[in-house]
Amino acid sequence: MMAFLKRGTAAALVLSSTSHGAFADLAAQDVWSNWRSYLSAAGYQITANEQMSGDTLTVSDLSMALQIPEEQGTVSMLLDQLVFIENGDGTVNVTMPPRMPITFAMDDGEDEVTAVLGLTQSGASMVVSGAPSDMTYDYTAARLGMGLDSLTVEGDTVPPEVARMTVSLSDVNSSTRMQMSDKRSYEQGMTASKLTYDMAFDDPDSEDAGVFSGSLQKLGFKGSGTMPLTMDTSDVQQMLKAGFGFDGTFTYGSGKGEMSGTGDGEKFAMSTASRGGTLGVAMDAAHLSYDVSQQQSEITLQTSDVPFPIAIAMQKMAFALDMPIAKSDEEQPFAFGLTLADFTMPEQLWGIFDPGAILPRDPATIIVDLAGKVRVLADLMDPAIAENLNQAPGELNALTINDLKVSAVGAELTGTGDFTFDNSDLVSFGGMPAPAGKASLTLAGANGLIDKLIQMGVISDQDATGARMMMGMVAVPGDGPDTLKSDVEINDQGQIMANGQRLK
Repeated sequence: MMAFLKRGTAAALVLSSTSHGAFADLAAQDVWSNWRSYLSAAGYQITANEQMSGDTLTVSDLSMALQIPEEQGTVSMLLDQLVFIENGDGTVNVTMPPRMPITFAMDDGEDEVTAVLGLTQSGASMVVSGAPSDMTYDYTAARLGMGLDSLTVEGDTVPPEVARMTVSLSDVNSSTRMQMSDKRSYEQGMTASKLTYDMAFDDPDSEDAGVFSGSLQKLGFKGSGTMPLTMDTSDVQQMLKAGFGFDGTFTYGSGKGEMSGTGDGEKFAMSTASRGGTLGVAMDAAHLSYDVSQQQSEITLQTSDVPFPIAIAMQKMAFALDMPIAKSDEEQPFAFGLTLADFTMPEQLWGIFDPGAILPRDPATIIVDLAGKVRVLADLMDPAIAENLNQAPGELNALTINDLKVSAVGAELTGTGDFTFDNSDLVSFGGMPAPAGKASLTLAGANGLIDKLIQMGVISDQDATGARMMMGMVAVPGDGPDTLKSDVEINDQGQIMANGQRLK
């Protein structure tokens, strides 16, 4: 079903945003031909009636259908009428129906599911300018929405009280430029003042139910991409090799959400809030990357198992990944980042394991910033790779620790490092490629934390003595009080040294 939704939504969005252009006259037929060729190249079967009268092209009874073999289903869209009006100044107005139904039909041999989503717009305007090979689509709408019109399972209609879904955007402004050469390339920007969503389900065969609602403020999007002139959307690997790729970033100014329901017989409720965030995604034949961040996040959770609300907060939450996906005999770079900054939780939760308030309640932080080089042994987008997991799809050749920080309960570990790996030696380190390199680590507040854990009864004096002896073997006193530092080196003979002292 999700594959239907992605492809069907893409088709709908193509009809509401496309390209930007050079200074030349456009005819109504140019715009319609561009849409039709794009959708046909993407695998849609299109039927329509065309009638030109003066400066107006009317496309009626437009049907677009895409077969999705791996999902044993189809996605289709029906439009009563599209109207393309030549303005006499080289631009074309496009008028679309206020409501456009998108139908998803799936039959996996066990269940037949048909869902109809209604794509709606009000106060909408679209003007196309440019030239046939270089068009700009400027689109505005007071409201752009999508809702679940109907859902049928095994021939039975699911009533709205069992499943509902609405999503809407307000004050939408978008501009998309599409250029044609040996590939289609596009650049797009979009803003909206607000996004709202409201979804709910109530499983009639169990007690499971849920309600989800919320909003995002001040949305924005900027992106670009390329598409081959012909492509098979069921074969992502071949699409990428043919030139498909994109790079886009969504932003929002603030957001909040509410969730409540019952799962496995237990009631739950959760609320979330944040003060802005970004979501960046890029992909081409060589690599895939994500860059996600959220500012001042707050989450409050209530469950039947806990007698009080659990409220946690973070000043920043971020995740970044840039990884190669194409097979190559050459080393390829990768990067990974994770930030959970200034994490706090309520006193009631602290009190469960530290009722005497012995541990400091300082906000906790985790920062990991890694980079390195790998050799990819198989095309990671090849579906066949999932059928053969007996062999690792890649080799780690180098790893750099740009930044490492773990800070909590009065102690802090920081460090950097740089290592290479010998994949021909899987014996020296118990099956992993033999590393060689050096890491510099600093640990502050460790002895103070051990004292507090003894006071809490979490560890014994004997355990603490062993821990302190171990730290004394691998670390030396640092520059400040209760600070240890250690330079750990692994040489190409497999020897491990800590501050010049051999450990292995």
